[in-house]
Amino acid sequence: MRRYLVVANQTLGGEHLMSKVRECMAAGPSRFHIVVPASQPPEHMTHTEGQARALAGRRLEVALERFRAIGADVQGEVGDGNPVEAISDTMRLHAFDEVILSTLPPGVSRWIHQDLPHRVERLFDLPVIHVIADKEAAAAS
Repeated sequence: MRRYLVVANQTLGGEHLMSKVRECMAAGPSRFHIVVPASQPPEHMTHTEGQARALAGRRLEVALERFRAIGADVQGEVGDGNPVEAISDTMRLHAFDEVILSTLPPGVSRWIHQDLPHRVERLFDLPVIHVIADKEAAAAS
């Protein structure tokens, strides 16, 4: 069984990600673990960690429902606000075969600006599948 770590926040509900999950499931038995970094929402100038965790938690609950609705074996958690730390914390407890990293489009995505897809691949020595939300979905998030 392939084990996928799914890392997403604002793009967690996007069809681009669900399409990739369906593709992984079609390729063979799969298990998914979602980690949602409790990042500061870009539209909020001030926030508390509690607010960021609550927003990430709501996104996680919706995503778990969507994954299960298509038959995915899935669990998940809210992680550290720093995506690298969130991934690292999760990897200490679980083993994975690949990471699926979902981002906003270039120009909008802080994670792409931070070169997160390549950094994750180098730091954790795992293949990273980088999926990018379309501009319409990004505008809605």
